Amino acid sequence: MGSRAKTSEQLYFSKDHEMVRKTVREFVDKEINPNLDDWEAAGEAPLHELFKKMGALGFLGIRYDTKYGGEGLDYWCDLVFLEELGHVQGFGVPIAIAVQTHMATPAIYEFGSEFLKEKYLKPAIAGDMVCSIAVTEPGAGSDVAALQTTAVREGDEYVINGSKTYITNGTQADFLTMLARTGDEPGHHCFSLFVVPTDLPGFQVSKKLDKMGIRSSDTAELFFDNLRLPADHLIGKEGEGFIYQMQQFQHERFSAMPMVYIASQDIIDMTVEHIKNRIVFGKPLITKQVLRHRIADWLTEIEALRQLTYHITTMKAAGMDVTQEISMGKLYSGKLLRKVADGCLQMYGGLGFMNEMLISRYYRDARILSIGGGADEVMSDIIAKMEGY
Repeated sequence: MGSRAKTSEQLYFSKDHEMVRKTVREFVDKEINPNLDDWEAAGEAPLHELFKKMGALGFLGIRYDTKYGGEGLDYWCDLVFLEELGHVQGFGVPIAIAVQTHMATPAIYEFGSEFLKEKYLKPAIAGDMVCSIAVTEPGAGSDVAALQTTAVREGDEYVINGSKTYITNGTQADFLTMLARTGDEPGHHCFSLFVVPTDLPGFQVSKKLDKMGIRSSDTAELFFDNLRLPADHLIGKEGEGFIYQMQQFQHERFSAMPMVYIASQDIIDMTVEHIKNRIVFGKPLITKQVLRHRIADWLTEIEALRQLTYHITTMKAAGMDVTQEISMGKLYSGKLLRKVADGCLQMYGGLGFMNEMLISRYYRDARILSIGGGADEVMSDIIAKMEGY
């Protein structure tokens, strides 16, 4: 950890926050990092086992009300949790965890009925259920409004037909928080958000997808064939699902930011240790000014992202709208992580190109950050629109 990070911890975090940090860090060091190689090879982590342990420690509901099994803690505790997930040596498992904590459950907590909170949110917080967020479709990625999966009301049920793809945790999920089309009228009020249990007839995992990176996170293509869903599994009001999902996206996009500046620092620290010991033309590589200056530039950008994240956390605590700032942070995060992972792999030379090296995993995993949760181009468009351009 750099000296700037230590200074920030002293300035922004209390002893209670640091107790949370210590507990999460110990869990990452003991339960996650030692198993990552095996999980990468298997193409998935055992989420039911992992989440049960995390639920017992209170990690899966840090900001959620204690009546649902949450911890009822503040935004800074949530930030500490996300920062410590950044120390996981790869992005597959942190993304799987963030789906549970920051992508699939926020809308249930904010807009769901007491029935849905009791039946699905509480078990998710306890780690008894694994969940997924199901929005993306083969023909609707960044353009969420183009999705075609339908939920047609028939009496006390919705009949769901369609497919979803690139669904994180999709092969292991016990339920999905799913956006579907419930009307044909123009505009955004023809979509609704549902909790969909995966044990209902008509649900199928049609394919487990083979990815370039984040290989310890399972990703699936899902299929729905006349799945009959009880109407009480609607989240909030019919026709408001698009709005709910846009709000949920803010939790998802924010979750990437702390992970990125922590992981970027870890990548640099690891690389500096390597180039201190790598002798080229009679001198350690660290003595090359071009490399030292490159690293200094990255450290400056890491600190800028850290401070933007802290500013957003302050705004969130004050109840302010942070859509534009989070869009900026998400955009900046993806570009920064790719730059650092690519540049550090270059410093490893041919050794870095070997799959056995951790830097190669970071390089492969980094690429998803500019695609998932809102592509760079979508973030840029949101920022420009909010500026009135």
